[in-house]
Amino acid sequence: MRTSPVWSPEQYGTYADERGRPFADLVRRVGAEDPRTVVDLGCGPGTLTATLLDRWPTATIHGVDSSPEMIAAAEQLRAEPAVADRLTFEVADLRDWSPAPGSIDVIVSNATLQWVPEQLDLLAGFVRVLKPGGWLAIQIPGNGDAPSHAILRELASSPPYAGYAADKSLRPDVPGPADYVEALSAEGCSVDAWETTYNHLLAGENAVLEWVKGTGARPVLQSLPDDLRARFEAEYGERLAAAYPRREYGTLLPFRRIFAVAHKTPSEAGR
Repeated sequence: MRTSPVWSPEQYGTYADERGRPFADLVRRVGAEDPRTVVDLGCGPGTLTATLLDRWPTATIHGVDSSPEMIAAAEQLRAEPAVADRLTFEVADLRDWSPAPGSIDVIVSNATLQWVPEQLDLLAGFVRVLKPGGWLAIQIPGNGDAPSHAILRELASSPPYAGYAADKSLRPDVPGPADYVEALSAEGCSVDAWETTYNHLLAGENAVLEWVKGTGARPVLQSLPDDLRARFEAEYGERLAAAYPRREYGTLLPFRRIFAVAHKTPSEAGR
């Protein structure tokens, strides 16, 4: 049975501008001029999904996320009737998402597929549901070796936390740009893949702790009993503060991300 953490739209929204920059950089590389149907797989609270309304003014935008909490937050964006006609959301696991072949113009998946060990195996299915000439755009974090994650794994695997959290700190190995080029080229796509390290300058006290509490550390924190969770967070926060010291100008968080944009050629309509 598949299980996932209960995600917090509020915590995830911390440092929203920094989290949103890779999404904008990803979408900027999609060459679709007048798509009719755009899907955001792993849409989260929908804030970034809604920006696609302006990017493609004639398109219907549909967000998919496995978290009911995230979709509940996203639904609030549909309050205006003009927006509600073009913006929809659905609770679903992207591994089970299966629209009709050749029915989607653009698929975007931002900071989601890193949670899916078999993500490369899913790419053929994503390409299959694209219309001829459609686009698939993917961005995932590639910072698994960063101190934020190394400290998390080490602490979660030590007493007294290991019995609850050791397996929750593990992440699948993520593909690199060349892996995406190989997998998507095999599906008849032209592929643009690259990586970027953002140097985020974060404000606030123990800023990196607040960042990871909304994403990578959340499965670990939720796996712990209440008494251990507070202790873990204090220890983790202390070690993060040492690894990412706060300066007068803020806290610097280097963050590597991996991108791939694939264009399905019209000749691949039969795939």
